[in-house]
Amino acid sequence: MDLKYLLLLVPLAPLAGAIVAGLFGQLIGRANAHRITILGVAISFAISAYVFKLVWEQPAGVPLFNQTLYTWMTVGDFKLEVGFLVDSLTATMMCVVTFVSLMVHIYTIGYMQEDDGYQRFFAYISLFTFSMLMLVMSNNMLQLFFGWEAVGLVSYLLIGFWYKKPTAIYANLKAFLVNRVGDFGFILGIGLVFAYAGTLNYNEVFAQGNSLAALTFPGTDWMLITVICICLFIGAMGKSAQFPLHVWLPDSMEGPTPISALIHAATMVTAGIFMVARMSPLYELSTTALSFVLVIGAITALFMGFLGIIQNDIKRVVAYSTLSQLGYMTVALGVSAYSAAIFHLMTHAFFKALLFLAAGSVIIGMHHEQDIRRMGGLWKYMKITWLTSLIGSLALIGTPFFSGFYSKDSIIGAVLESEIPGAGFAQFAVMAGVFVTAFYSFRMFFLVFHGKERFHEVQHDTQHGHEHNDSHTPHESPWVVTLPLILLAIPSLAIGYLALEPMLVADFFKNAITVDSVKHPALAEFVKAHVAHGPVAMALHGFVTPVFWLAAAGVAAAWYFYLVNPAIPAWFMAKFGAVYRLLDNKYYMDKINEVVFAGGSRTIGTGLWQGGDVRVIDGAIVNGSARLVGWFASVIRYLQSGLLSQYAFAMIMGIVLLLAYFTVLR
Repeated sequence: MDLKYLLLLVPLAPLAGAIVAGLFGQLIGRANAHRITILGVAISFAISAYVFKLVWEQPAGVPLFNQTLYTWMTVGDFKLEVGFLVDSLTATMMCVVTFVSLMVHIYTIGYMQEDDGYQRFFAYISLFTFSMLMLVMSNNMLQLFFGWEAVGLVSYLLIGFWYKKPTAIYANLKAFLVNRVGDFGFILGIGLVFAYAGTLNYNEVFAQGNSLAALTFPGTDWMLITVICICLFIGAMGKSAQFPLHVWLPDSMEGPTPISALIHAATMVTAGIFMVARMSPLYELSTTALSFVLVIGAITALFMGFLGIIQNDIKRVVAYSTLSQLGYMTVALGVSAYSAAIFHLMTHAFFKALLFLAAGSVIIGMHHEQDIRRMGGLWKYMKITWLTSLIGSLALIGTPFFSGFYSKDSIIGAVLESEIPGAGFAQFAVMAGVFVTAFYSFRMFFLVFHGKERFHEVQHDTQHGHEHNDSHTPHESPWVVTLPLILLAIPSLAIGYLALEPMLVADFFKNAITVDSVKHPALAEFVKAHVAHGPVAMALHGFVTPVFWLAAAGVAAAWYFYLVNPAIPAWFMAKFGAVYRLLDNKYYMDKINEVVFAGGSRTIGTGLWQGGDVRVIDGAIVNGSARLVGWFASVIRYLQSGLLSQYAFAMIMGIVLLLAYFTVLR
């Protein structure tokens, strides 16, 4: 088959499954709905793996495919096109997206088996996969924007999947609104690119990079390239949940667990990281923009980690972990370690999907209980979930030889080598974040799987004023839930070891990612010192670094606080009540966003409604034109008396006036 048509199958196979399950789900039944959608994603993954093999065999830096497939519109010399660019960066993202999506599809069979919206959910997650694939495979900013908005739209449908649940409706509206704020900056960046470059095609824009870097933004002394890059990154702040546009992501836990895994691991939140890496030829021209990216990422990595410490909902702990790890990826982008950011994006996709799906398995085993304070000792009842959760947690905290170690340590090493403005704060943030990540990760692990069994205890609900006494015995989840956990645990263990040298040492990302080695040599210097000796040497050296001992200290602290001496957390809460309240209120960012964004939107919306709709459209145009016609008719009606003598007189006077008019003209 022609490569072009093979590539078209990658996004279109999930789209076909989404259409069939969405439109004909009730006719074909639940089993056929999941079979068709899983088949579509499986086809997409198989082709993606084959494409990755072809890219691997290509000469370094040569794209496998870069063509326009369809011209949507032509305006003068400007063409709006749909096309694919398949290089090493695209192929990596295709494999990650399709593999994690396939695992989520299989997992959903067990997790959503009793839900009335079974077919609808499969249609949504397949459509979500299609949208993300269109985003990562695009060769121009128009198609990038289409995929960007499509993942936002489908995430709205998925977060609010249980549309009769008020908290889910609030969460999806919040996600939609916050992402619109980011997307406003994103489309401004795209508009500036088109205004000054005259094209939206990646290669044509990148070829004009130096010309754009020589221009200033009209009316200011700001560099145009800096404004473009910051505007584009504001879009990434929304999609990849960077401070202060992070507030939507924890609330997205109101959606079913499978979509939490898909959104947080491989699709929507990684879109911003991918976009900045793809735009690296532009970002390398502005150290100011890189510094901005670096500081935002550092704030997110550290301060979102702090919030994970006090969470008691098992899914929210993992959600704040996602925020923190996205901060690490963004920090890597800020120090021009784009390859390390994509490397961590890939490893994080596997172990974070594993942790989310393991959390869902715990929820199933605990009969839909999500409060980790009401668990404990589950390892005896859910051994597969326990083991896979342990693997995911060890990968998350960067344990040597696990996948997360290789990517996370590469980011930290690059930051420590960097001299970009803001690097000092970033160095502190990523190092402190190591301890924080280990502490909250194993706090959750110990409270869920070890210690005293608390699921038989009577507990008082202070919020609703009654007691819980749900005496359920936990149980291991069915094979359709545990199989994806096992399959995700394998890359969580091994993918970092296998991919380290190709991604960071070799030229796998050559030309797909651009780095100015003179201005921004941080990653290259770290690779030369620590990575070039191979994954085994890097892991062995990792045992003697401060990073490892900070992580070990975090695990030890969590063990002592929650298994040995559980009175300590309560003492801290009482002693540092102000700090606890600050964290419990999420730095009051939700309230700030409600006032600034939601309140501002309400004010603007009310103004447009009263001023634009009521006064201008309804008042002036619609009702005004009706009143004008009515007034004109009320005047003209006096001329319609019904008397022939008056009509004859009017005709004679008209003829006289016409004759007089033409006489004057002569």
